Amino acid sequence: MKGIWIAFGIGVTAGAAVALLYAPQSGTATRKKLRRGIADASDRLEDAGDFIRVQAEKLTGEAQDFVKQTRKQMEEIVDSAGELVSGAVKTAKAVKTLM
Repeated sequence: MKGIWIAFGIGVTAGAAVALLYAPQSGTATRKKLRRGIADASDRLEDAGDFIRVQAEKLTGEAQDFVKQTRKQMEEIVDSAGELVSGAVKTAKAVKTLM
């Protein structure tokens, strides 16, 4: 996902540079626009990076919560299975003593 944003940023910057180079303006105006375009692209990439960081933190938290919930459920299942096995063993012993 990060690679997509980097490629997008490079594409935006390159597109802006090519568009400005072919614009009918003086060199000074073109350089100013190029600098402004690069600064804007940099800001957008920084914003995208911040967004990705926030989403990654959110997803990490959700994944940790899911793991905790799953672990708790598995422990409950293991406890229940242990109780069933214990009950089955007691029943088997009781049946064996009756025979």
